[in-house]
Amino acid sequence: MIALESFHIQDAPELISNIKDSRPLLQFAGPMYSFPLTTDQLERDLSDENRTLFKIVDDESQNTIGHAQIFLKEKTFLLGRILIWDENNRGKGYGKKVMQELLKYGFSTFNREVAELNVYDWNTGAIECYKKVGFAIDPDVKNEVKIDDETWVSINMKIYRDTFEL
Repeated sequence: MIALESFHIQDAPELISNIKDSRPLLQFAGPMYSFPLTTDQLERDLSDENRTLFKIVDDESQNTIGHAQIFLKEKTFLLGRILIWDENNRGKGYGKKVMQELLKYGFSTFNREVAELNVYDWNTGAIECYKKVGFAIDPDVKNEVKIDDETWVSINMKIYRDTFEL
């Protein structure tokens, strides 16, 4: 269905072209990127030894359909910057498969017992997808970010190596 392949700087234009304004960028990347997304911002991530960047490839067509990252933290690894850019590909199971592949990679590559992610509380489709993979909300971790005249609340979700089922 999908494969995770290494993201290289020559992949940047396709990702950048799929981020149309500041709201989807914030949803996709959190507050660490600024609009417009640039090659320089992606180069910073690529040069960070604690980050692993992927392009999401449809096995059948061999087309790149999205982007994802893993950020290695002291005691966990964080899944983030996950985007399936064509809305017509959403709701087809790609998200669940991407999460499973990221977790498989993370738990087999890094010596961590916990994986986590952050998601905005209004993104119920993503939250349900993450729950189906086995993530649970950590009620003790929340963050807020302002965009335009709104406040977006980010919740944290975690999954443990011993509960993750391949």
